[in-house]
Amino acid sequence: MTNLNSDLDWNRFVQPVWLSLQVSFLASLCVIIIGTATAWLMSRRTKFRGKLLLETFFMLPLVLPPTVVGFLLLILFGRNGWLGIAIERLFQFNFLFSWQGAVVAAVVVSFPLVYRTTVIGFESVDSDLEDAGRSIGANEWQVFRHITLPLITPALKTAYILGFARSLGEFGATLMIAGNIPGRTQTIPTAIYVAVDAGHLSLAWALTIAIIAISFVLLLLTGRRKTD
Repeated sequence: MTNLNSDLDWNRFVQPVWLSLQVSFLASLCVIIIGTATAWLMSRRTKFRGKLLLETFFMLPLVLPPTVVGFLLLILFGRNGWLGIAIERLFQFNFLFSWQGAVVAAVVVSFPLVYRTTVIGFESVDSDLEDAGRSIGANEWQVFRHITLPLITPALKTAYILGFARSLGEFGATLMIAGNIPGRTQTIPTAIYVAVDAGHLSLAWALTIAIIAISFVLLLLTGRRKTD
């Protein structure tokens, strides 16, 4: 059993924790923007042909095995995928085996939680208040900024926390598209897997306790939002 107090093991503990926090922070920022915009559009267009199919598609990453999501991302963003080819031609960059790939994976798997939470927030807004704002000459942006946004702020905060927590725990999709490169793409879940497989139980325990503690605090914050 390795000694967590050694310099090498301390680095092996800190690096995946720090990388996971960075990936989760960036992914949650991206997904709260994408999820909020999508939820706003879907909540405003109450009925249109194919809405149920589209919403079902949005929720798929919530129920699909993460490895399936990762495989599909690998097909899309790989060197032979149409998105991967387009991005590489435009930016001379490829998402495979990069921390940016881990962010993409986290955005996709956390999107359903963020989307559904923000949709519920938009649907809870009293439309009469928005109509009152329009009646006194406010345009759609002013209505959204001064009426809708303040009313859905609690839902947005909850959605962000849930997105961050889901991103933090992502494993399968991240492993497929970003790999498990120590110091570059190795997040807490993949580091735990490697540590257990190698018999480094002290490191696995330290990482497990860290992710449990972070996740507990995030869920506690979500619970407080609901009771406030």
